[in-house]
Amino acid sequence: MDATVIPPRTDIRGDLRRIADMVSTGARVLDVGCGDGALLDLLTREKGVDGRGMELGMDGVRECVSRGLSVIQGDADTDLKDYPSDAFDYVILSQTLQATRDPRGVLLQMLRIGRRVIVSFPNFGYWRVRLALLLTGRMPVTDRLGFQWWETPNIHFCTIADFTALCAQLGGVTVERSAILDHAGRQLTSDATTWRANWSGEQGIFLLRRD
Repeated sequence: MDATVIPPRTDIRGDLRRIADMVSTGARVLDVGCGDGALLDLLTREKGVDGRGMELGMDGVRECVSRGLSVIQGDADTDLKDYPSDAFDYVILSQTLQATRDPRGVLLQMLRIGRRVIVSFPNFGYWRVRLALLLTGRMPVTDRLGFQWWETPNIHFCTIADFTALCAQLGGVTVERSAILDHAGRQLTSDATTWRANWSGEQGIFLLRRD
């Protein structure tokens, strides 16, 4: 019997496509917190990467494996230390940084094992979030922050300004490229240091290089 051919994904989010644009063809890639493998599948099919993935939830791991992706179960907070230095050209953490227990430590581990790091996250400084908190006095629920406070996996909310400040504090890290996206996934600006980026950006994507 012929092996089942799984068709390419057609429901790729706009932010994942922008991340894919930052990755070189044929690169070695580790996707941390890869979920159902949508990004890894896109990179494999369109960029020909040598891709690996790590995902905390077994449902996600099974979905990835069913699509022929090389993914293992693992926790970014504890398991990145097991990878050798400079093992990958890119290490990617998409919409997961805020759910880690030690975001700074995770970022340092990623910079150790990857020549470049791509991080994306929801911006808690987005004006709709600020306005909702101001008017209702309750933790906001948005498309990007889609949980009630008591059930959210997000434990370290940050703003675009917070992240750029952290990169500066780390030292030896260059923000090589950034994309600040609005509610519709359109790029507002590539300069993450402006007030507009922190006010109007619903999410930020950063390509970091270790100096």
